[in-house]
Amino acid sequence: MSVSAEVGQHATTVHVRFFASARAAAGVESELLSLPAGSRVTDALAELRDRHPEGLPKVLEVSSYLLDGVAVRDVDNPLPDGAELDVLPPFAGG
Repeated sequence: MSVSAEVGQHATTVHVRFFASARAAAGVESELLSLPAGSRVTDALAELRDRHPEGLPKVLEVSSYLLDGVAVRDVDNPLPDGAELDVLPPFAGG
């Protein structure tokens, strides 16, 4: 099920940036989502799962997210139009 907005409807545009294994799973560095007005972070994640069904869903399960540079604690947070959503899988190192 896609949550892409219909033509002529108010939409929320979200710029998604992928890092590390999320980038590898998505096959792109970033992409734009056009979602219905009132969409939440969880709606953006569902759209990403639909667009990249092969490897990205598993990565999304263990990832953290930044919404406009602030850690997402609740995926039911609303998405403001023009938001930037960063997908941050676990990183190794120290």
